[in-house]
Amino acid sequence: MKDLKYLAALSMPVMAFLGIYFKGFFVFLTPFYAFVLLPALDLLCPMDPSNLSSEEVTNKLKNRLFDWLLYLNVLVVYGLVLYALTRVSTNSLELFEVIGLVFSIGIVLAVNGINVAHELGHRQSSNERFLGKALLLPSFYMHFYIEHNFGHHLHAATPEDPATARYNQTVYSFWFTSTFRQYINSWKIQNTLLKNNKNTFFSVKNDMFWFLVFQLCYLVLVLVFFGTIGLLFAIASGIVGFIMLETVNYIEHYGLLRLKLPSGRYERVREIHSWNSNHAIGRIVLYELTRHSDHHYKSSKKYQILNSYEDSPQMPYGYPTSMVLSLFPPLWFKIMNKRVPREMIS
Repeated sequence: MKDLKYLAALSMPVMAFLGIYFKGFFVFLTPFYAFVLLPALDLLCPMDPSNLSSEEVTNKLKNRLFDWLLYLNVLVVYGLVLYALTRVSTNSLELFEVIGLVFSIGIVLAVNGINVAHELGHRQSSNERFLGKALLLPSFYMHFYIEHNFGHHLHAATPEDPATARYNQTVYSFWFTSTFRQYINSWKIQNTLLKNNKNTFFSVKNDMFWFLVFQLCYLVLVLVFFGTIGLLFAIASGIVGFIMLETVNYIEHYGLLRLKLPSGRYERVREIHSWNSNHAIGRIVLYELTRHSDHHYKSSKKYQILNSYEDSPQMPYGYPTSMVLSLFPPLWFKIMNKRVPREMIS
């Protein structure tokens, strides 16, 4: 039964569903839950730095429940988006209700969409990677699969990585630099992959081209079936989704840099190059994303067996709380700058 704790990750879409169904001020239930209630619970609940035994790891890797909990998010995310589009396009909603639903669906696209896609994108099975890419589509972030797997994991904690926030960089600046640089990098990586496999730009192997086609088709379908209001809603909620992702990216590597060796290359990625959080609520709701140090140290590990390392820099608060704090740069810098190892500051 303990393994079913990850069903708590579905609490976010449940809150969004309630907001869509009841309307009114209930449309803000998801943002309230994500950034007020969860941070409060994270502060109240004790941290859990414990790791699994080798026997427990073996058992959890054999248990397919952990995989099916991820797959379930595909139906949940697309079902919720469809429900929201239907409501927005066929009901006379007040402007504040539409705004609330934009943020509600955007948060779900980030937590149950992009976050789960991130986990599935590291799997060896092509079917699982396909599901991961499908979860990225409503946020218009399908290129994340290429940049994250072939760019971020290679360059994390270096100036070359768009998804590593610089020391004293605000989250608002980071939203722009990371978003645009990641997209440009994705095309560069795609071109390199095509050349390495002796394929041309117009090859069917050009995933970036197909990502663009699929995302445009998604918007065309939304426009046809749900009209202009539905289209604007889909675009706005997708933007909220990837901004949530970039906020998470911001806190995951803020200020951490790998040392450059005499050879000109960077030291290998270790557990000290990502911020770790053992706050229980954030760990469960985000499928252990908060144990980010181990994920970068051994990216092939599944979420249910990620470890906590004493050497990893520890966040003073969980991810939900940290995301809120990052929106207030002076407060964020006051809390986090003193925790960044001096030798890592450029």
